[in-house]
Amino acid sequence: MKNIAIIMGGYSSEYKISLTSGNVVFETLETSKYTPYRIHIFKDKWVYVDEDDMEFPIDKNDFSINVGSYKVTFDCVFNAIHGSPGEDGFMQGYFELLNIPHTSCDMYQASLTFNKRDCLSVLKPYGIKTAESFYLNLGDTINEDAIIAKVGLPCFVKANKAGSSFGISKVHKKDDLQKAIDVAFKEDDEIIIESFLDGTEVSVGVITYKGETKVLPITEIVSENDFFDYEAKYLGKSQEITPARLTKEQEEKVNREAKKVYEVLKMKGFSRSEFIFKDGEPHLLEMNTVPGLTRESILPQQAAAANISLAELFDNAIKEALKSLP
Repeated sequence: MKNIAIIMGGYSSEYKISLTSGNVVFETLETSKYTPYRIHIFKDKWVYVDEDDMEFPIDKNDFSINVGSYKVTFDCVFNAIHGSPGEDGFMQGYFELLNIPHTSCDMYQASLTFNKRDCLSVLKPYGIKTAESFYLNLGDTINEDAIIAKVGLPCFVKANKAGSSFGISKVHKKDDLQKAIDVAFKEDDEIIIESFLDGTEVSVGVITYKGETKVLPITEIVSENDFFDYEAKYLGKSQEITPARLTKEQEEKVNREAKKVYEVLKMKGFSRSEFIFKDGEPHLLEMNTVPGLTRESILPQQAAAANISLAELFDNAIKEALKSLP
């Protein structure tokens, strides 16, 4: 029986979604193989939460817990933290220093993919198509005319290092640009402003499954709102159609690009990449390395379409992680 720490929560606006994902993993893992532990990671506390909601502090020296007279250590960590510190490399680096296997990608890949600007910059030389973009750091002089000349209108203003559509606005006219920039800077000190791509939006899950890179069935995103924002993503204001209504050629193109991105970046574990088709070509928006894992989330929907149950999906993630042991 392997002891599995399921880390959830985190330091970002996404902590509630992460707790839901983590609890789904906790409820789904096969207890004939694993002993799961719910571990809440917050800025003010790292604790194990038992079935009676009693909390036991984590010893950060070796990531262990003391329950009564017993010390519990972990064979593997299942990472269900969306946003910081689970998706930006901090937890990955910590576990790699402690030599504890974990289900997410390595530290560098997590840090790189969490930074939309840097990730897109790394991928461009490999021929990955992206939207036209303009970058701002907090404190930069804002030249609205230069921004619009580069990206056009409408455009998207996004926090550079934040997930789940927090701090994102679609700007239709110049008068609204400054407000959108202010909203994004509340989430991050770096922002990315991108041209609007008018086309079919799809989400492509790519995972390491039984030792091979596997592209899951594609999901088409049809938002009831102006774009795929937080409400659309988590509050039911969108249609998520799996498999996506694509031509065979479109499907082959985006599968090829998603697999290429995963392999170029030397990814491990789960990933979900967002693309928009423009002039028949898929353009990469971003990659998520700790995607939602609730039963309604996109990646589990895609796995189900590939005849992979949640229990199989999570079991495979742990088995792949354990392969990293020397």
